[in-house]
Amino acid sequence: MQPRIRRSRPPTNLRPFSGPLLDGPERAAARAMLYPVGFTEADFQKPIIGIASTWSRVTPCNMHIDQLALEAEKGVNANGGKAIVFNTITVSDGISNGNEGMKYSLVSREVIADSIETVVGCSGMDGYVAIGGCDKNMPGALICMARMNRPAVFVYGGTILPGCLAGPSASSRGRELDIVSVFEAIGQHAAGKLSDAELHAVEACAIPGAGACGGMYTANTMASAIEALGMSLPNSSAQDAVSPAKLDDCRRAGAAVVDLLRQGIRPREILTKKAFENAIAVVVALGGSTNAVLHLLAIAHAANVKLSLDDFTRVGRRVPVLADLKPSGRYSMSALVAIGGIRPLMKTLLDAGRLHGDCLTVTGETLAETLADVRPYPPTPAIVRPFDRPIKKESHLVIFRGNLAPEGAVGKITGKEGARFEGKALVFEGEETALKAILGGGVKAGRVVVIRGEGPKGGPGMREMLSPTSAIMGKGLGRDVALITDGRFSGGSHGFVVGHVTPEAYVGGPIALVRNGDRILLDSLQRTLTLDVSAAELARRRKAWKKPAPRYTRGVLAKFAAHVTSASQGAVTDANLTL
Repeated sequence: MQPRIRRSRPPTNLRPFSGPLLDGPERAAARAMLYPVGFTEADFQKPIIGIASTWSRVTPCNMHIDQLALEAEKGVNANGGKAIVFNTITVSDGISNGNEGMKYSLVSREVIADSIETVVGCSGMDGYVAIGGCDKNMPGALICMARMNRPAVFVYGGTILPGCLAGPSASSRGRELDIVSVFEAIGQHAAGKLSDAELHAVEACAIPGAGACGGMYTANTMASAIEALGMSLPNSSAQDAVSPAKLDDCRRAGAAVVDLLRQGIRPREILTKKAFENAIAVVVALGGSTNAVLHLLAIAHAANVKLSLDDFTRVGRRVPVLADLKPSGRYSMSALVAIGGIRPLMKTLLDAGRLHGDCLTVTGETLAETLADVRPYPPTPAIVRPFDRPIKKESHLVIFRGNLAPEGAVGKITGKEGARFEGKALVFEGEETALKAILGGGVKAGRVVVIRGEGPKGGPGMREMLSPTSAIMGKGLGRDVALITDGRFSGGSHGFVVGHVTPEAYVGGPIALVRNGDRILLDSLQRTLTLDVSAAELARRRKAWKKPAPRYTRGVLAKFAAHVTSASQGAVTDANLTL
């Protein structure tokens, strides 16, 4: 079924960019280049719609997207457009986590946005579909859509199915697995709780095929946020990667872009402040990733919408956590798909006055109109709680401030970790040394692990601390050890962890002045992150502090470090450009 499109607007020019590129005798050379790639005479009179594919064999998250792109192409062509499929890069956080390669992860978000903009702009595309299936290509695509403001629809590549353990341990056979299971198994192995054979069994069974990591980790969080923003079709965020529903989603998305072009509906009409508040509300209700804070700030910046850390606190005070999803909860994204995805949850939030129903979506309808016929979840589902019996009464995404994070920091506090933690600092200059200490037994109960030098500029690239947080959980220290960092976390991280500490250590933020043995207090109720050191002592330490030399002086990491803003501003690279 095609999405209904409002017909109240006057007809628009369907070829605002491809027309100047292809029309007239002087553009014969341009047309000549397109005959070999499949254009006919009639195609030159149709709007050109790009299909930005993030297909790659680099990661299972994206290995099926080449086929999804072909389905989107069919949808465009059947609705009167002419589709052109092109590729952009993707990287794998799951593979690169815990090593130097992870520094390229956040950088790839900017490269992806730039590359889609480059191809769409150079090729005179009148609109486009972007298909993403992993953490950074999703916000990267949305940043580009907001920047270019041409009719566009995002398609999520879909969630992976759970793995199933079939290893030597009879007691654990049949247990559902995902990539976080492997990271935590590494800690269990280091603690002597898993044998070599048991670790290998987890490793070999955790990833059964195509699709993004299967909990409410960053990919599923961002897919849900994008749907709540109104930039993908209903249910795009909650479909298995390999399914008839996902193929249909791609075809309908291709058709929808052509309809958006006919109606003159562009992304910035959809990406309003209210839409971002809807996205925050849905992320909170789902118990989503802290990376949503970073990425929504960046997308809002590209859309010229004023969004700040304080908006996450303001919206979060009104929205409860309802979904019992991994990593803090029990269920996989695939289990949520099976009972109806996020649409019934969104209808619950709308009925409770927690969503703005008048926001426009890529269907051409308002959010409220798209939710009008949504049926509730099955009776008493364990996966999603009723509004009046939440897992947590307000947001798990806590924005901390204090003398250790004067510009803010972001924690994911579900309540299982407790509300307050006080302990002595154990400071590490980078992730690798921290991980070695955790796995080697050098981190004891009552400690606050401080990992610094991992911010956007200092890393550079703001690596995810999934390996250290998973090692802490695997070692059984989840309730006894806290971790703070100027880096960030994977959506799979859980425990008493606070990231995005700003200003970061590289620019002389207070985290750079912490010493071993300093007392640190994390209070999620007061939203404070406090270093128990006098102002006079901090002033003495600051005077002695020296800015470290940059780790990279050439290449993409150096360019990123030179231009990137603070994490509290979304870690974007075009905010400080001057002409």
